[in-house]
Amino acid sequence: MERLLEEIVEKLRKAHGERLVSIVLYGSGAVPEGRDALSDFNILCVLKQVTIAELHDSEAVFRWWREMRNPSPLLLSVDEVRTSTDSFPMEFHDIRERHVILHGEDVVSGLSIDPAFYRAHVEHELRAKMLRLRQKAGGMLSDNLLLLRLMAESVSTFCVLFRHALRIAGESPKFARREVIAAAGTRFGIETEAFDTLLDLREGKRKPKSVVEPGALFARYLQGIATVVEAVDRM
Repeated sequence: MERLLEEIVEKLRKAHGERLVSIVLYGSGAVPEGRDALSDFNILCVLKQVTIAELHDSEAVFRWWREMRNPSPLLLSVDEVRTSTDSFPMEFHDIRERHVILHGEDVVSGLSIDPAFYRAHVEHELRAKMLRLRQKAGGMLSDNLLLLRLMAESVSTFCVLFRHALRIAGESPKFARREVIAAAGTRFGIETEAFDTLLDLREGKRKPKSVVEPGALFARYLQGIATVVEAVDRM
C-alpha cells in the first residue's frame, strides 16, 4: 500500500503541478491499526481551485485509483476546505483527528469546526444509514451469506457514527472499533455481542458458516443501532 500511496502522489503532482496545495490520506487507512481487508484508502486532494479543467486533468488518476479498489479522491479548493466545515462537521472532525499529509501543506490540523450542526448531522447520518441497512436487508433476509456480508460491510460505518455519538454525549472515544463498541455499550446500554461478532467476521477471525441464525444476529444488530439513534435524538 505504501507503494500505491507514493504512486498516487506522483500522479496527482504530474496532473496538477503548481495548482496542487496538499494531498491528505484520511480515515481508517491513515493508521495501520485501523486498517483491515475492507478498509478504503481515502485521499483528499486540495487544489487552488476546482474547475472543469482540474476535473479533466484528474480523470486518468481517478480511473487508476478506482481500479485499485479505492474511492475516487476528494477534490476541494483551499477555500472549500475552510468554508465547508459547518456543512460536513462529522467528516472534518475525522479528517482533522486522523490523517497523514502525503504532500504539501497541512490544511486540516488547524481547522475550526462549528458544533452548531454537529448533533443534527450525526443523527441524520445514523438514521439514514439505519434506513439504508433495513432497505438492503429486506431483499436478502433468507440468504444467510448475503445478510452476513451486508452486516460485516456496514459495521465499520456504524462504529464511526457511534464514536461521534459518544463525543456528543461528552465522552472522549478512541478510534479502535472494539473500544468504540465497548464504550457505546456502557454509555448507551446496547448489547455489544452482535457488533463484536460482525467485527470478527470483517477481520477474518470467524467464518460465516460458524454464525448460527444470522437473522437473529441481524435483529440484535439493528436493535443496537436503533438504541443509539434514540439516544442521540434525546441529546
